[in-house]
Amino acid sequence: MLSPLPSIDRTQQVIEALSTFIESSKLQAGDRLPTERELMAALSVGRSTIREVITYFQALGVMETRKGSGTYLLKPVSKATIHMPLSFNPSHLRDALLQTLEVRRGIECEAGMVAARKRTDEDLVIIEEKLNEMERVHMAKGTSGPEDLAFHLAVYDATHNPLFRQLLEQMRETFERFWEHPFDRQDFARRSFPYHRTLFNAIADQDPEAARAETLKILDVVEEDIKEMSK
Repeated sequence: MLSPLPSIDRTQQVIEALSTFIESSKLQAGDRLPTERELMAALSVGRSTIREVITYFQALGVMETRKGSGTYLLKPVSKATIHMPLSFNPSHLRDALLQTLEVRRGIECEAGMVAARKRTDEDLVIIEEKLNEMERVHMAKGTSGPEDLAFHLAVYDATHNPLFRQLLEQMRETFERFWEHPFDRQDFARRSFPYHRTLFNAIADQDPEAARAETLKILDVVEEDIKEMSK
């Protein structure tokens, strides 16, 4: 039997058309997209549809519109790209930190184990460079947020699975306001500092279980500080 045809979703069509254009044009992060007027003319759609599509991509963190300048690509996009937007609206900082930590614990422990199994000698050099810089800044300032992040991103890269880095970066971007100096304490999670060196040693030794154990030590300190500092 014949069934009614689904209505054409113009917004989805434009999303796919724009994704294909970006890929075929080899646009990279920082490149400017065609103007609203150019997109309307090329795709034969109205301004509201174009704006809805741009808003969709902005929510995914892959585009941004700069007043008086245009819309720019922040990350490469293709028709095959899988977009997984995250949303979160907790009522209390403590809840936000603990709930995101539950997710981070699963992903970061697995990332450490995979990195220990798959890391190359080149990966190890990069991870140690990031660790040395983190330790240098920590000893000088007593805190090392950006350097700590760079160390963990190097570990994710050593998994040779791009989803680890993308998932953790997307979580960080979505929840950054919660993790930027929680409780206005510069010493937040400071006690986890020594475990970064032992995590590196586990990855260097290609010992997945030890890498998991050291990652858990880092995150356990984070959990303890959340609970203690939120009293």
